[in-house]
Amino acid sequence: MAEIDNEVEVAKELSAAYDKLEKEISKVVVGQKETVKLLITSIFCGGHALLVGVPGLAKTLLVHTMTNALGLQFNRIQFTPDLMPSDVLGAETLDQERNFRFIKGPIFANVILADEINRTPPKTQSALLEAMQEGAVTTGGKNYVLDKPFFVLATQNPIEQEGTYPLPEAQLDRFMFMIKLEYPSLEEELNIVKQTTSGDTTEIGEIISKEDILKYQALVKKVPVPDNVFEYIVKLVHKTRPFTQHAAETSNEYLEWGAGPRASQFLVLAAKCNALLKGKFSPDIEDVKEVAKPILRHRIVRNFKAEAEGKTEELLIESLL
Repeated sequence: MAEIDNEVEVAKELSAAYDKLEKEISKVVVGQKETVKLLITSIFCGGHALLVGVPGLAKTLLVHTMTNALGLQFNRIQFTPDLMPSDVLGAETLDQERNFRFIKGPIFANVILADEINRTPPKTQSALLEAMQEGAVTTGGKNYVLDKPFFVLATQNPIEQEGTYPLPEAQLDRFMFMIKLEYPSLEEELNIVKQTTSGDTTEIGEIISKEDILKYQALVKKVPVPDNVFEYIVKLVHKTRPFTQHAAETSNEYLEWGAGPRASQFLVLAAKCNALLKGKFSPDIEDVKEVAKPILRHRIVRNFKAEAEGKTEELLIESLL
């Protein structure tokens, strides 16, 4: 009974911490409330996020601001065509005593901002795979465990395709969310311009500690989920797989490939966290619907007919919901 009371207190604490965090971030980042919510959700679930948006939408600023508010160590890696895996992971070097010593790369931090991740070839992109999945790095035959919590927040520019390398499906699947950033509204842009051209600086305080994040991650896993929500999630993911037993007609007509089991796992975790952020102790189907698009949009592959008819991933997911 005492343990249940403690979990209830932590759940209330998590919801309050989210409100404080959102308020603190809004001092620097104007708008982008849905993006902030999804980023915080991915962190509380122990997932990674891919931010897609045109230049100038404060993707880097948002990640940097949020990291300061979370009290985490932050490293930014600018991905370029000549970046090598050793530039990300680190490398063995020969010291003055002629002994090999491992120099840690920028991946050894709590939050990694992989800026313009599609600018580098797959060989370097794949250097992140083990870190994202296992929370560890293997180099020179040795395994190095990364400090927890560990998150990769990657950015991608959807406009320029020349000189870019699309992320392999295996890597895309490791991102919990693909978050699309939209242009700010007229009022928001007015506030952005006033705020960024005045010369004033805003200090961001540490709202949540590293220990708090680990505590919230443990809580999210313990949240009970009703059987009907489990069934809804698994059926939804099966609907996306064309020409299978439970495929939806939309999928057979417009999709080449559907989502894998990781989508089901992430939908459960995100729905749990979404419920906690709203002060609830168990998710319902509405919580699943709220997180479905950013989880599924990069896990379904449209066919030629869908592209020719202008059927976007969002429209197809909407019809499946």
